[in-house]
Amino acid sequence: MRVVLLKDLAGIGKEGDIKEVADGFARNYLFPNNLAVVASKENIKRVDTKKKKREKEERLNFEAVQNLANELDGREFVFKVKEKDGKLFGSINNRFLSRELKKCGYDLNPENFVVDPPIKELGEYDVNVNLDHGLEAMIKVILEREE
Repeated sequence: MRVVLLKDLAGIGKEGDIKEVADGFARNYLFPNNLAVVASKENIKRVDTKKKKREKEERLNFEAVQNLANELDGREFVFKVKEKDGKLFGSINNRFLSRELKKCGYDLNPENFVVDPPIKELGEYDVNVNLDHGLEAMIKVILEREE
């Protein structure tokens, strides 16, 4: 029986693929679990339309992330922090950077920042920002004494 896969299935195929499978496998497993539909002209057309829409959304998302990476790369962020004799009260970690960059209009998750080990002294530091689609940006974090 020819079916159109609605989801990626290991060993069978990817979403949108048209595959020849055993009738029993299709009726007893694929159809009841909404993993595939019969490969009729209407179903093929519907799946192709859905696939094109998803590809367009992914392309737009990639472009947005690429623009964000270009905007962040090389940018300097100055933060005023409490300190004593050059040592910070606490440390600058990925959660701190996420929170502070949100205030600057950048909605980034703490997992996006690579701060290892956490920063504990005043000064300038390069911080790598890992974004979706394998894109990266390097920002400069400047820590100054809070007056």
